[in-house]
Amino acid sequence: MANIKSAIKRIQVAERNRLRNKSYKSAVKTLIKKYFASVENYASNPTEELKIEVKQRMAKAYSKIDKAVKCGVLHKNNGSRKKARLVRFYRKIGLKASPF
Repeated sequence: MANIKSAIKRIQVAERNRLRNKSYKSAVKTLIKKYFASVENYASNPTEELKIEVKQRMAKAYSKIDKAVKCGVLHKNNGSRKKARLVRFYRKIGLKASPF
């Protein structure tokens, strides 16, 4: 345990940042999983309602990834890779057009 006041404060700040980063990363993973599930659902049963759901889930995932990059939780390239993965999955299922 640190004895110096500044070191104690740094430990507290590091813990606060760690929890914030963990929260963002968890939210990003959850949104990506929900997006993948909705794309698979849309691929098996393509309806207009499901297409709208896919667009909404992608928008939410993109937004959360961008916020995580802006806050410094994710590296810029990591965020770009995650977003590219979303579109790549959409196209791999056999849906040619972009969900946007």
